Amino acid sequence: MPSRPYNIDIATHPEVLHRRAAEEFVRHAETAVRTQGHFSVALSGGSTPKNLYALLASQDHAFRAQVPWDKVHFFWGDERHVSPDHPDSNYRMTHEAMFSKVAVPTAHIHRIEGENPDADKAAAAYEQTLRHHFRLQSGQLPRFDLVLLGMGPDGHTASLFPGTKALHEQQRLVVANWVEKFNTFRITFTVPVLNNAAAVMFLISGEDKTDMLRTVLEGEKQPEHYPSQLIRPTHGELLWLVDQAAARLLEHKG
Repeated sequence: MPSRPYNIDIATHPEVLHRRAAEEFVRHAETAVRTQGHFSVALSGGSTPKNLYALLASQDHAFRAQVPWDKVHFFWGDERHVSPDHPDSNYRMTHEAMFSKVAVPTAHIHRIEGENPDADKAAAAYEQTLRHHFRLQSGQLPRFDLVLLGMGPDGHTASLFPGTKALHEQQRLVVANWVEKFNTFRITFTVPVLNNAAAVMFLISGEDKTDMLRTVLEGEKQPEHYPSQLIRPTHGELLWLVDQAAARLLEHKG
């Protein structure tokens, strides 16, 4: 077993990465359904997850038949402060890539209501959604079977951006995080929620992530500047699934 607190899987090409991600998704779904009867997953936005979602829903691949769609509960780790039909909406992207092509019970799709003009109220409402679904008592955290995450070139993940207030939140499950460089709120899970997952899987692809991936995984720990360093599941597994372009500068690739 590696001494580092994560595993890394380097795919030769983005297409291989998408297939490996689909395999992991199916594996976690099958395990969760077999042991507890349902599977709760927190989705992420971005181009790499979009390709994963399209692959899972594609009629041309076996993955579609392997996913127990009627037993999966879908959540989002973050969302833009926009309506669900907005081009920037993570929900819209997921719907177009996956939900529009498969049969998922409407009650199993738990979207963030980013159209609420009050971002704080949208975050509070989603926190209540988590509390209800996971039947949480005061002080308890939800435990997702799988959380999918990406990483921006600036080191952010979900909507936990460098230098923002949400990085330090320890009590709330979901917050509206003001992101100065975009002049907008982002609604996001907090670090304790992400770190309480049974499994977290980062999907990283492309040359624009090369420098930051090395910094986050092998550089000095500076989570205020590189929030992805905050993700360390307390009682779960952490997998960095990356392609060769993103992993090019890593010293430890095994």
